[in-house]
Amino acid sequence: QVQLQESGPGLVKPSQTLSLTCTVSGGSITTNYYYWSWIRQPPGKGLEWMGVIAYSGSTYYSPSLKSRTSISRDTSKNQFTLQLSSVAPEDTAVYYCARAYSTGLYEYDFWGQGTQVTVSS
Repeated sequence: QVQLQESGPGLVKPSQTLSLTCTVSGGSITTNYYYWSWIRQPPGKGLEWMGVIAYSGSTYYSPSLKSRTSISRDTSKNQFTLQLSSVAPEDTAVYYCARAYSTGLYEYDFWGQGTQVTVSS
């Protein structure tokens, strides 16, 4: 059973960089054909896909967030990390990491429990 766990600060000040880590157990982030994503849900809104790091290490980002987003990984720790720069109150959300496989679309099979991040001074 694959498990994902998000970790990071719950409060970030405007203009700072948000950094979250997803620790994966029960499966390797380098296993072929799996994609490791960050997804967020602002209060009262739907899910927003932010980006993904593939089993190969390739990254893909949402066009609307691309200029502020970076996803990296540490294969020795089986972790992948989200960095979102120049945050603003609109970036307040529950942030999820999740595993997907591709059938032409991303199909998500395992999710972390989510972590609340509030952007406020």
